Amino acid sequence: MTQSEVSVNEQGRVTIPAQIRQELGLAPGSRLVAYVEGGRLVLEERRHLLARIQDVVARETEAAGATGSAVDELIAERRAAGRREAGESSR
Repeated sequence: MTQSEVSVNEQGRVTIPAQIRQELGLAPGSRLVAYVEGGRLVLEERRHLLARIQDVVARETEAAGATGSAVDELIAERRAAGRREAGESSR
C-alpha cells in the first residue's frame, strides 16, 4: 500500500501525489467522489463506487430471495391489478 503525507492549502485543495495517481491510474479529468467514512476522508473513482454499490445491491437482492427484475415484477403486479379491476367492474 502506497502512503504519502499531504497537506491542505489555503483554498482547501490537496494534491494527490504522482506515485498514488499512477498506481490508481488517475489522469487529468478523472472523476472522484469524496465522502467521510468512519472519520476518514475517502476519495473514490465514480465507476468504482458504482460497481461497489451494484455488487451490494445484487448480494442483498439474492439474500432476500428476489429473482428477476424489480421492474418486471412491478409491471406484472400492475397488470394483475388491472385484470382484477376489470373483472370487478364487469359484474
